[in-house]
Amino acid sequence: MSIHGQENALFDEWRGSRKGFVSDGLVSEYDYLNSDIKICIVLKEVNDPDGGGWDLRKFLADGARTQTWNNVVRWVTGIRSPEREIPWKEFDVVSQEDRKYSLKSICAMNLKKSPGTHTADYASLNKVAYEDRSYIKKQYALYDPDITICGGTGELFKDVAGFNNSEWKRTIRGVWWFERAPMKYVIAFCHPEARVDNSLIVYGLIDAIREIYS
Repeated sequence: MSIHGQENALFDEWRGSRKGFVSDGLVSEYDYLNSDIKICIVLKEVNDPDGGGWDLRKFLADGARTQTWNNVVRWVTGIRSPEREIPWKEFDVVSQEDRKYSLKSICAMNLKKSPGTHTADYASLNKVAYEDRSYIKKQYALYDPDITICGGTGELFKDVAGFNNSEWKRTIRGVWWFERAPMKYVIAFCHPEARVDNSLIVYGLIDAIREIYS
């Protein structure tokens, strides 16, 4: 069975326990499996006051939106060009076509499959993630990414995904990460829409990944 097929089978079992379930995962299985570095973005929940019930994979395939996903595009571009210093003028403008092109090669999953609002309710997030940890483990195991970027979810992901015995390490500039398997890294970073300058969000992660791979 394809990864998409396994995702959908898992979600069919999972969605009954979560009102407004929003499916997520591989945007394009082909592009993910054929990418040089397999990247998984782990976030908290989708922002949808209308109640969810849709598919994040299709949303990303259609180009998503500027908020959150422009910085993910910049991350992906930088990660896939490790030897190149990319000036901000090349990162500054991100089009819908840029998002379609870059996002099709990633995996994106939320720890809480029911939607929230712009500001996460951490008590609800933690409760749901721990209740759903067996599903989260199964979903993540489908992807075996080379780099997992936790956008504000690092410690929670480490616990619910079953990596409690992995040791946190820190880059010289203070970014936490651990090696979940040989040459497979999980990085605890800020949310891509954190309230700081985009350039700090983008170059901060690219710099950390370069150090981890060095």
